[in-house]
Amino acid sequence: MKDKGQGKNFECDIEMKLQYSYYQNQDVIFLAKDLLGKILFTQINDEITAGIIVETEAYFGVLDKASHAYGGRRTNRTEILYHEGGISYVYLCYGIHHLFNIVTSVKDEPHAVLIRAVEPLVGKDIMELRRNMPFTKAAITSGPGSAAKALGIDRSFNKKDLSGEEIWIEDHGIRYTSDQIIEGPRIGVAYAQEDALLPWRFFVKGNPYVSKPNKG
Repeated sequence: MKDKGQGKNFECDIEMKLQYSYYQNQDVIFLAKDLLGKILFTQINDEITAGIIVETEAYFGVLDKASHAYGGRRTNRTEILYHEGGISYVYLCYGIHHLFNIVTSVKDEPHAVLIRAVEPLVGKDIMELRRNMPFTKAAITSGPGSAAKALGIDRSFNKKDLSGEEIWIEDHGIRYTSDQIIEGPRIGVAYAQEDALLPWRFFVKGNPYVSKPNKG
């Protein structure tokens, strides 16, 4: 794996921002794995925070019983999933946690990737205030609700352009080998019956910020 560049001089780089063509890949399983190591940024009131993506889950549209779009379901909330890839889908879970998803693939093919955990990188002091805990405590960005809160993501980030200036993802060359990536069933989707067993959760082996269970 290449150097993460986590020093104080780390800066976002517009030339490294992922473009629409990346998100419109129709292979959501590939994207869920490939997003590991990419850096998720937010900018709120001129304050930038960012984290290295270390855990994701893939959702395979109309054929996936765990997906909000299963069976072609279209509601006011889920209509955004049918948009072409490259925008955000943020929803409230259990009335408490905001969950950040990346809409992928082409128009009317409602695939998405849930960002489950990030490793704090930029704006750690801001994350600490948002989460009321030190960045050295893994719980600060472990799990989708915690990661979103640390990055300041709430419902106002729903339907945001991921090539814009409020929320975006950059590729700084962080790569993981196949033996560094653990694959397993997604979390909290028991309602999806046999689809709950699909190995569509991906995380970086040994990274402390990955949510539990985190052993392969």
